[in-house]
Amino acid sequence: MPESMSTSARKPSPRNRKPLIYGAGVVLAAALLGFVSYRATAPDHSGSGSSSVADVTADPDAGVYPELAKLARRDAGDKLAQGRADAPVVLIEYADFKCGYCGKFARDTEPALVKKYVDNGTLRIEWRNFPIFGAESEAAARAAWAAGQQDRFWQFHAAAYAEGVKEKGFGKDRLKALAQQAGVADLDRFARDADSAAASAAVSKDQEQGYGIGATSTPSFLINGRPIAGAQPMETFTAAVEAAAEKARNTEDAKSGKGSQGSGDDAK
Repeated sequence: MPESMSTSARKPSPRNRKPLIYGAGVVLAAALLGFVSYRATAPDHSGSGSSSVADVTADPDAGVYPELAKLARRDAGDKLAQGRADAPVVLIEYADFKCGYCGKFARDTEPALVKKYVDNGTLRIEWRNFPIFGAESEAAARAAWAAGQQDRFWQFHAAAYAEGVKEKGFGKDRLKALAQQAGVADLDRFARDADSAAASAAVSKDQEQGYGIGATSTPSFLINGRPIAGAQPMETFTAAVEAAAEKARNTEDAKSGKGSQGSGDDAK
């Protein structure tokens, strides 16, 4: 079975299946994301791990669900995020370290997004641990969280998604080696943190959110409330980020009065 297929083979616990209630619009978005997640990685697909789902049109509001945009945490202290907390666009990624398509996105697409949009303040990327492939997936998720407690999450992320790494598995010794490679300073603390109730709670919180919005495969994304499923080509993400940034600019201009035909003083 392809690694990014539907999670039906591994049923979430009742706690993880608890729905998030935001309204009818989000129920529809959840159904859409669940459907396109499967279509993006179905076994008879082209094999690219991508599809034409969530097409971005000239209308920046098309396919966007404002309630889903509210899932962005924008916490400046978030150890599993990069980019300005007040960036106009937030990309939320639900991913699993054992997912091959997640690795493809991490290696081929994410660095380009960081260079093009995160570095100039347009985009913020928020990670959500969404382990769906069993015990090693969950162990890797907790380990990533633990690395984040020492400000080395993204370095661990890069090490864990390097070509050929997931094939070696994510046993305890491997996770410790990856943490060392990522520059985690205190490996004893790392081991304690990875096995802690706090790590389990953090991973469960992310996982529950993913199931709650209808994600059924990895990677799944939200870009300012626009669901995108699968390791789509760079162009899909670029179009979505540009559309979201344009909408944010227009909203800000409307609030500040820019583009109006003149203030009351000008009319006098």
